[in-house]
Amino acid sequence: MPDSATVTIHRIHDSQIVLDFLLHARKEMFGERINPLEVPEDLANYELVYAPPNGCMLAAVDSDDKVQATIAYRAYDGRFPQLHFHDNAKIVEVVRLYVAPCMRRSGLATQLFHALEQEARADGCDVLYLHTHPFLEGALEFWQKCGFQIMDREEDPVWQTIHMQLSDWNT
Repeated sequence: MPDSATVTIHRIHDSQIVLDFLLHARKEMFGERINPLEVPEDLANYELVYAPPNGCMLAAVDSDDKVQATIAYRAYDGRFPQLHFHDNAKIVEVVRLYVAPCMRRSGLATQLFHALEQEARADGCDVLYLHTHPFLEGALEFWQKCGFQIMDREEDPVWQTIHMQLSDWNT
């Protein structure tokens, strides 16, 4: 079994490297809340969404070239009208943080986030936004530990979306 010290983190330019991993992880995490046969729009349009300057996808790959974790950011599309950000800011949404079960609690998610944060700074991003859900065990606490603060909580009984923004991003 690999550990976080035996994986390397790479910026991924070709969706085929991560697609199977992401589709499997998505099904595992969201279960019956999603259609497992549907390829999400961002993954179907990978190059447009995750290629510079619009976004970034990172993957942690083990010595057998097997993806063990992913994280990404993409340009925020403004789809949540209740959220308010500074005008003219480059806002990106942190997405697709998935860690293989054998790698959880190894520090890999933190390593991935810090690598993504460096990419975002280098790409001139002003705001890191994300949303999570209370049914994702440990997610809220993880993001808070990374410095994210809650902006809004939706009352939707299925998703109960929690919107978060990284505090002190520009200091």
